[in-house]
Amino acid sequence: MLNRKCQSNFESCYISRNPHNGNVATINQTKGEIVLRALRMDILSGQLAPGSKLGFAELGRRYETNTGVLREVLPRLVEQGLATAQSQLGYRVITVSVQELEHLTEARVAIETQVLRQSIRCGDLDWESALVSIHHRLTQVPTLDDRGKLNPEWLAVHRRFHEALLDGCPNPQLRAVAQRLRDAAEVYHCWMISGIAHPQDRDVEHERLASLAVSRDIQGAANALTEHIEKTTELLLESQRRRPLADAGIDAG
Repeated sequence: MLNRKCQSNFESCYISRNPHNGNVATINQTKGEIVLRALRMDILSGQLAPGSKLGFAELGRRYETNTGVLREVLPRLVEQGLATAQSQLGYRVITVSVQELEHLTEARVAIETQVLRQSIRCGDLDWESALVSIHHRLTQVPTLDDRGKLNPEWLAVHRRFHEALLDGCPNPQLRAVAQRLRDAAEVYHCWMISGIAHPQDRDVEHERLASLAVSRDIQGAANALTEHIEKTTELLLESQRRRPLADAGIDAG
């Protein structure tokens, strides 16, 4: 059985929504889904360091699961951009670098703003309502926990907020590409959060994004999302200049 801490975090935080009818429902979780979410959180929180090996034996002990479940889960981590798989070498947490972050930022701006434009243009009243609702939830969840670490619940709700922004887009392929890029970016985002002196500044950016989207200001929202993505990268790079890159597991190349 998965340890209680991992299980409670994810069973309480993760929700899914049908973008066409606005319904919100708790995920009917399988063992694989619970382990996948626990693995995601450990990667995003830095508990599993960049480049570290994801061996079946160690993961089985850590998450109290079997090889069959891990054979299902690890390829999904690769699909989400959080792990790599190499013949004879097995699975590893993705490695990160300043150059990769810059490339990822450029790709996200290009794709996510395009998807956002379509989302605002095509999203219906249910889309608006869901966006307003998840933004309100985001404002009620503290970014950091009592130890000054990233709050797992905030991470889940923040991810859902950015999904909701794009849910009005009628093209599922574009939404999937945008989500994969965001998944990869979350690794950097989580490390950056701990270096932000005033995380409430990010709350202002989220409020602006939601307001522009709901008011159907397509260009204004696209500009705000570009600034939001690029500022995240700038903050991360600034925090890395204040300490050796190796301390954060980041390659300067």
